Amino acid sequence: MIFLGIFLGMIGPWQIGLIVLVVLLLFGGKKIPEMMRGLGGGIKEFKKASKDEDEDPQIKEEN
Repeated sequence: MIFLGIFLGMIGPWQIGLIVLVVLLLFGGKKIPEMMRGLGGGIKEFKKASKDEDEDPQIKEEN
């Protein structure tokens, strides 16, 4: 966790802008919304699965 804080401390606005520019050049403006939609759907499914697991006490008893 400490490494992440140090790494994020080194990234400034110019570096973020450069990363965004490279991503735009590699994938194009039309692909990025599709990728973000897929990422959001994956996160939503992960949260749903985590919530379902927490709500089902039988699963915890079997483990």
